[in-house]
Amino acid sequence: GTYATVYKGRSKLTENLVALKEIRLEHEEGAPCTAIREVSLLKDLKHANIVTLHDIVHTDKSLTLVFEYLDKDLKQYMDDCGNIMSMHNVKLFLYQILRGLAYCHRRKVLHRDLKPQNLLINEKGELKLADFGLARAKSVPTKTYSNEVVTLWYRPPDVLLGSSEYSTQIDMWGVGCIFFEMASGRPLFPGSTVEDELHLIFRLLGTPCQETWPGISSSDEFRNYNFPKYKPQPLINHAPRLDTEGIELIAKFLQYESKKRISAEEAMKHAYFRSLGTRIHTLPESVSIFSLKEIQLQKDPGFRNSTYPETGHGKNRRQSMLF
Repeated sequence: GTYATVYKGRSKLTENLVALKEIRLEHEEGAPCTAIREVSLLKDLKHANIVTLHDIVHTDKSLTLVFEYLDKDLKQYMDDCGNIMSMHNVKLFLYQILRGLAYCHRRKVLHRDLKPQNLLINEKGELKLADFGLARAKSVPTKTYSNEVVTLWYRPPDVLLGSSEYSTQIDMWGVGCIFFEMASGRPLFPGSTVEDELHLIFRLLGTPCQETWPGISSSDEFRNYNFPKYKPQPLINHAPRLDTEGIELIAKFLQYESKKRISAEEAMKHAYFRSLGTRIHTLPESVSIFSLKEIQLQKDPGFRNSTYPETGHGKNRRQSMLF
């Protein structure tokens, strides 16, 4: 992770596997109390689609967060099925992302760093949001403390252009990018710099102008880049496996103006999910969608099942977990 080390452990209390995230406090800008505030906020998030924070161990030097352990993240899952996910599973994963987000957003909690590596998945197909911008300042950094480059691929154009007006809509752009990636098997906007990222976005969705993005013409950042004027392309050309409803939904996530992006709550009610039935909408927050017999994960076509051992007590599981 950024300024943290993650270990896999076993709880002496319950015998369950846990992920231990140790945050060193010496690099911390400002008092660690900010980190603790954010963590206590995480402790209050109790939902079937959010990784459970079991415990917090606080010393002078470090803050260790004890999370439930999940086998892999969505990036690993996609790699393991050769980037060809069953479209039914794409729908189940997207629904769970939205369900976890809707819960956060109702509580005015933003995730701010959605990407496949931050979505954890277990054998049952339960997907959980992890790594809530812990100790993240209001501005989203492009470099971490250890000088790793933070991925720009899931970041909305308003944020790339320096907007600091954060609302729950900031998370919805990334959901659209992840939806596309699950459906097509490749990242939608894999930019290497801010300019490159914006370039890829504009090439597909059209270069924004005053009509398509009111106020954009007065953005200095936007003017300074001087992008060519691209026309929007049909999304269906790029994600042929998506049906009409899927394409319609993805377009609602990928809106330039953040206030026009569909909310997580609204998106769950979209026609794209109609095939999942109605009971899925009335589940209690702490209950998994897989508690319904009509909801089942399909076997993914190219799945290399070796990473989900039935026996062997997890010896050959991926050792690295990214939160």
